[in-house]
Amino acid sequence: METILEIEHMSVFFTQYERGIRRRILPVIRDLTLSVGAGQIVAVVGASGSGKSLLAHGILGILPYNSHVEGTIRYAGELLTPERSAELRGREIALIPQGVNYLDPLMKIGPQLTKGSREEKVHRRTRRALERYGLGRETAEMYPFELSGGMARRVLIASAVTGTPRLIIADEPTPGLDAKAAERILGHFRELADEGAGILFITHDLELALTVADQVAVFYAGETIEAAPAEDFSDVSRLRHPFTKALWHAMPEHGFNPISGAQPYPDEKAHGCPFAGQCSECMSDCRETDRIPLREFRGGMVRCLYPGEETVL
Repeated sequence: METILEIEHMSVFFTQYERGIRRRILPVIRDLTLSVGAGQIVAVVGASGSGKSLLAHGILGILPYNSHVEGTIRYAGELLTPERSAELRGREIALIPQGVNYLDPLMKIGPQLTKGSREEKVHRRTRRALERYGLGRETAEMYPFELSGGMARRVLIASAVTGTPRLIIADEPTPGLDAKAAERILGHFRELADEGAGILFITHDLELALTVADQVAVFYAGETIEAAPAEDFSDVSRLRHPFTKALWHAMPEHGFNPISGAQPYPDEKAHGCPFAGQCSECMSDCRETDRIPLREFRGGMVRCLYPGEETVL
């Protein structure tokens, strides 16, 4: 399988100023590693604030001016520099953004999807994309303010997949959609992957991710703490990290047993495992080890000193 996107040891830092010229560096993503292959859907799952959307913006080279990125990002085997990202955005790499305010409020939907092209084949492709998501031809003549929230989200998805992108980054694409519309969209993602595209599906909804994903990468406090085949989530004993097991137990069909506490803020992270404050299996060296590496374990990847231990909830 060809690797379309490969991220190794990616870290994102923000520079902030306090009280005049006092400066601090805030690490929001640390040592993040994942890959997406052709024909593969990789779901990135994590709570708000875990770094999921920043990952998407970092890949696309659209992070704020006060950010600094370290690590390596490769697209189709070649380094993905900011210049190359700009060249590929909207062509080979498509973003389905989280916010519907990405639509131009002063332009009708049709020209936004066709990008001003007058070619009939482009217009036909646009009409098919709209129809695929339950949007009639009249949608092309509407302005964004005339759309409902669900319609606007479907327009964004249609815009991203109108062409033939090799990599689709879907950042929380289904909130605000009814179950039938969300199912249709995820089914289309599966079709695109089966045709050879790579899909990076960013979501906070593990249950939804497992309906379509081949691989699941779990984020916590800006780190990849586990990467596993989706089928491993059929049995909690096959999972590796205590946080991933806690996510499994918190799903409604598994008892809806949440754990207490919350992930630390970027400026609260110290040495050791960021999950230490919520982990019932935490040992002293979990807190004291400077950096816990992401390593192979039982057919997946995990960032834990004692992976696979049964977590007591």
